[in-house]
Amino acid sequence: MPHADTPQRLRAAEQRLEQLEIKASYSDDLLDTLNALVAEQQQHIDWLLREVAQQRKQAADSGPGTLRSLRDEAPPHY
Repeated sequence: MPHADTPQRLRAAEQRLEQLEIKASYSDDLLDTLNALVAEQQQHIDWLLREVAQQRKQAADSGPGTLRSLRDEAPPHY
């Protein structure tokens, strides 16, 4: 014998399914956004690592006996 509330149960299940699909869609969008952000941050990290390596190489090439004058350096606000 069919239940009298079957159409209501079906509508409720459809609404829950629709809400889950909406949440999944937002989650997918958020995941894509976060992946792009992580990729961008990795590019920045790679660039910073190259800069540090270049600075270390320049420091090593100048040798320990070479003194640099602070007048040759740009002020921090430049």
